[in-house]
Amino acid sequence: MLARLIVASVLCAHLAAALNNGLARTPPMGWLAWERFRCDLNCKDDPDNCINEQLFLDMGKALNESGWTKLGYDRVNIDDCWPSHERDAQGRLVADPQRFPHGIKWLADQLKGMGVKLGIYEDYGTKTCGGYPGTLGHISTDADTFASWDIDMLKMDGCNSAVSTMDEGYPAIGNALNKTGRPILYSCSWPDYERASGKPINYTFIAQHCNMWRNFNDIQDSWQSVYTIIDYYGDPKNYEAFGKVAGPGNWNDPDMLIVGDFSLSYEQSKAQFAFWCLMASPLFMSNDLRTISDQAKEILQNTEVIAVNQDPMGVQGYRVSKSGSQEVWCKPMQNHTVAVILWNRSSGGMHAKISVDFKAVGLPSTGNVSVRDLYEHQDLGSFSGSFSTYVNPSGGVAMLKLTPSPADY
Repeated sequence: MLARLIVASVLCAHLAAALNNGLARTPPMGWLAWERFRCDLNCKDDPDNCINEQLFLDMGKALNESGWTKLGYDRVNIDDCWPSHERDAQGRLVADPQRFPHGIKWLADQLKGMGVKLGIYEDYGTKTCGGYPGTLGHISTDADTFASWDIDMLKMDGCNSAVSTMDEGYPAIGNALNKTGRPILYSCSWPDYERASGKPINYTFIAQHCNMWRNFNDIQDSWQSVYTIIDYYGDPKNYEAFGKVAGPGNWNDPDMLIVGDFSLSYEQSKAQFAFWCLMASPLFMSNDLRTISDQAKEILQNTEVIAVNQDPMGVQGYRVSKSGSQEVWCKPMQNHTVAVILWNRSSGGMHAKISVDFKAVGLPSTGNVSVRDLYEHQDLGSFSGSFSTYVNPSGGVAMLKLTPSPADY
């Protein structure tokens, strides 16, 4: 009760209107530090991996010089552990002076010169998950500070806070961002904390106040973590709860892409990227772009798969069918086309023939449908009623684009 009264007192000046900042009309894309680099503060012994300004400059440079920005990956996001442990005399956040000696505004300016936008992390509670100053009690000050630093995205975590107050607190932060006059993409961890606490989640309300939101477990560097997230998004009751809320300006965030890190096979890497694109997810890589393999880069820079993610209709893809270790997913897109994933989860070591029924994914059951393989970049021909192909095991996918004949719509 006391916690709620305290929060109410600091939120009373932040009555929240809808976010309505005009941002993220398609899922945002970029790079985020957390999964790969965590909270590494050991810059003396591990200078290439610690959370400091050079790391973010390096990633911005890589995005700019290796073709990523041209494809839409135009954001570099700082996560936890960037600030000093104490605010300044005016109550403002300050970057750690040893690890960010030039300050955050300087870093934003340097990245802007590379064609890259800077995002930053804070926490709704009294402290961040890593124990740094939280935003509670400093909502307007922090929003003004981020705007003065030319920040373009804010990730707002929810550690060390009362979940019961998030329905007031997160909209209040969005309202404070609005009042700065600077469009700042707003990423909320709000529903994930409500889920973990057992509190009912109103996704329609959340979508009025956040551009994107986390709603499930943090991703780890493992295939199990990836397919557990896919399963959560594939559950029909979850799709009904939050999948239909997604659209231009508002996106469900299944967390970062780990393609190019240590755990995923080639087939599993293609699978993660395919599913994140089909689910209209924000595409934030968390890998080392300075050393990424050509194979991982080829997956993440696949323009045909990215186009599925960036389709302007903004429909979140969903699971159509599941039979044993085989699944079919689809995503309706503009011009009556449909993206499809055929997924082979079997670990038996043998490829499997998987079929998609055109009627089941919203296409005519008669007439011709053109099929294109988006990873092989090949037109496979025209088919009527259904299409089948062999898919590799252990998480392998075929990702297809289905285009009906104009005479059939």
